[in-house]
Amino acid sequence: MDYLHKYRIAYQGLTDGLHEFDFEIDDTFFENLDYSEIKKGSLLAHVILNKKSHMLEFAFKINGLVELTCDRCLEDFNLPIDYNGKLFVKFSSSEEELDDDVICISPDENEINIAHYLYESISLSIPLKRVHPSDKKGKPLCNSEMLKKIKEYQINAPTEEDVDPRWDELKKLMENNNN
Repeated sequence: MDYLHKYRIAYQGLTDGLHEFDFEIDDTFFENLDYSEIKKGSLLAHVILNKKSHMLEFAFKINGLVELTCDRCLEDFNLPIDYNGKLFVKFSSSEEELDDDVICISPDENEINIAHYLYESISLSIPLKRVHPSDKKGKPLCNSEMLKKIKEYQINAPTEEDVDPRWDELKKLMENNNN
């Protein structure tokens, strides 16, 4: 059986109105997504479905932790995730994605699998720069040995004295072109 099958919501037998669902998202969830950059996590997704005759409205609240590798020190750390979002599902004979939060599905469908949307929501909650959080004093919680090595091999920016004087003539040309 497909593991991600448990992230489906069969809406056809539901009455119009509000319906609530809870989904656990764990390591197995991420392992079953071939495209997942996240390998470990422990989250809870609370989903509220507002079923209407012509569309479905989903409200998502996702909370928990995902394990990431720090971009600075290369150690794993847990990043808290707190996501709130909406998804609108319209019924149309042509299945397409109209917007980031609006999709169309066939009126013949009777269920929707939200696993992909849950993964996207979690992924978009992760900052581009993935580093350990800082402590209360503002000091990074990264591996101190790795930070020492980074400082040891860090190359400082060139000073004015280090710049080849031949570049000065090119700079003048560029300044003349801009004026």
